[in-house]
Amino acid sequence: MNLTPWALLTIVSLAAVIVFTVIASVFVMRLVRRPALPLSDELEGIPRVLRKLRKREPMSEEELAVARQAVSDRGSWMALCIPAAIFCIGCFYVFGSLEYVHLNGGTPSERTFLGVIPMFTSTNLAIRMVRSASLRRRLKTAVLLEPPEAQTAPLPTQ
Repeated sequence: MNLTPWALLTIVSLAAVIVFTVIASVFVMRLVRRPALPLSDELEGIPRVLRKLRKREPMSEEELAVARQAVSDRGSWMALCIPAAIFCIGCFYVFGSLEYVHLNGGTPSERTFLGVIPMFTSTNLAIRMVRSASLRRRLKTAVLLEPPEAQTAPLPTQ
C-alpha cells in the first residue's frame, strides 16, 4: 500500500483526535462527578471571581475557593486536550480534503481550507485557558475580606 503524505497526515490526525477526545472525556467526567461550589453555579460566577483575582480585589473565602478550583481546572494538562481535539479535527478535515484533491488530480478549493476555522478557534481557546491558568501566582497573594465579626467597632469617645 502506497500512502501519500496527505493520507499519512490524515491518519495521524485521526489518531490524535481519538486520543485527545478520550482524555478530554475522562477530564470532563471527573469535573461532573465533583461537588460544585455554590458560587460556581451562579450565572457569571466564575468570570466575576477571576476578574476580581486579576484586579487583585479583596475576595471572600468562598470566592477564593472558587478561584482556586477554576485556576486548577484550567491549568490541568487534561483540560488542554479539549482544544487539542478541536484542532486535530480541523487538521483531519484539511488533510483529508487535500488527499481527496490529490487522488482526483484537481486543485484545492476554498472548501478544502474550511478546517482552518476550528484550528483558529481552538488556538484562541487554548491561549485563554493558559492565561487563566497563569493566575495561579496571584492566588498566593490574594487579599481576603475581613469577616464581619472580625471587624471592630470604633471605640466610643467620652
